[in-house]
Amino acid sequence: MLSGIRSELRPMVRLAVPVILAEIGWTTMGLVDTMMVGPLGPAAIGAVGLGSIVFLAIGIFGMGLLLGLDTLVAQAYGAGRPDQCEHWLRQGAYLALIAAVPLSLLSFGVTASLPLWGLDAAVLELASPYLNVVTVSVVPLLLYAAFRRYLQAVNLVRPITFALLSANLVNIAVNWVLIYGKLGFPALGPTGAAWATVLSRAYMAAVLYVAIREARRGRAPAGHDPRRVEWASLRRLLGLGGPAGVQILLEVGVFAAATALAGRLAPASLAAHQIAMNLWAFVFMIPLGLNAAGAVRVGQAVGRRDPNGVRRSGWTALALAAAFTASAAVVFLAAARPLIGAFSHDATVLAVGPSLLAIAGVCLVFDGTQGVATGILRGLGETRIPMFANLAGHWLVGLPLGYTACFVWGWGVQGLWLGLAAGLTCVGTVLLATWNRRARRALPAARHMEPIA
Repeated sequence: MLSGIRSELRPMVRLAVPVILAEIGWTTMGLVDTMMVGPLGPAAIGAVGLGSIVFLAIGIFGMGLLLGLDTLVAQAYGAGRPDQCEHWLRQGAYLALIAAVPLSLLSFGVTASLPLWGLDAAVLELASPYLNVVTVSVVPLLLYAAFRRYLQAVNLVRPITFALLSANLVNIAVNWVLIYGKLGFPALGPTGAAWATVLSRAYMAAVLYVAIREARRGRAPAGHDPRRVEWASLRRLLGLGGPAGVQILLEVGVFAAATALAGRLAPASLAAHQIAMNLWAFVFMIPLGLNAAGAVRVGQAVGRRDPNGVRRSGWTALALAAAFTASAAVVFLAAARPLIGAFSHDATVLAVGPSLLAIAGVCLVFDGTQGVATGILRGLGETRIPMFANLAGHWLVGLPLGYTACFVWGWGVQGLWLGLAAGLTCVGTVLLATWNRRARRALPAARHMEPIA
């Protein structure tokens, strides 16, 4: 097994590094937004954090619906079927446009319900307009997700990295102009950060669309009418992406719920929670990039009918994630106060934040394990077990325990985080055991290479 991991290490890293850079670019937008509204005070930090994660719980469900493209395009690519790859790209774009309508309506509805959440008044005043504006980005966000899944699965990852890293420059520039009212524009505060997010996501979708057009230039048509929605194909996409979307919704949703609960505490506690959450999310981008790379490598091995390649790819992704998260945990534990201090100089934030990073550091390895295991199982076509594991671990263990520790036992936001850590530990353990079992019969588990109807 060790020799197999060594042979897989180079191709895995070659695919994973650009994807990881893209994921870091994605998360850096949230960090930059938080830092740039930081001078406006803890309420602004809390409002941007709350609005971001509430929208993310909705938007990422839509992105999750498109995760079936990882399996279907990667397996088709491994089998040498570019016609199937392009077919699934088109159907993924159609699914993105269809899903955008109900998800946008849902996001507007959630915004209208914020006054019922019991939030601090200062946070509520800023969060509602922020979330309304960010909802405009649903369509470009989902199109970006469809284009990205296709490009990753056919090993064209550099455009993804370029799109996200350059989108950060767009985000910073528009933040500077609209948050603080530069170049003759009004000072919009957190709402300006929301408009920067909308424009950045539209830019990302446009860049990936151009990259796909360039990659396909001179290539013969795949043989299907590009204007045609093929409902049987959409059902197959949803058969894989539906559970994956629910799984992501459950995972992100529990952090959104935790943020909403933290919103009932003092603004400084919410700000500390949001800063620590952003740092945790930044670190998680490495396992998330390995999630995507592992899904592609496992899916391509399935398409080649290579069971040893399936196992080799999966264990390599898990080993890389474990090594990184263990190192990151040491940094969190050793440098917690300086990390929090980079975002806020508020005394209460500095008092609370380091303890949250210490909790995050303790469970980072489990978090990385569950993140990568979800991806490599998806490469096999298995998306249901991660969904149920997240339901049980986060919503039946983590959130109830966190609520009890925070509000019943009086441990404050630290208690909330201890509950989240317990849930992640449960999910990581279950998914690692599931991969170990499924990898032994890798090819029979992949049932998604039927000819296109």
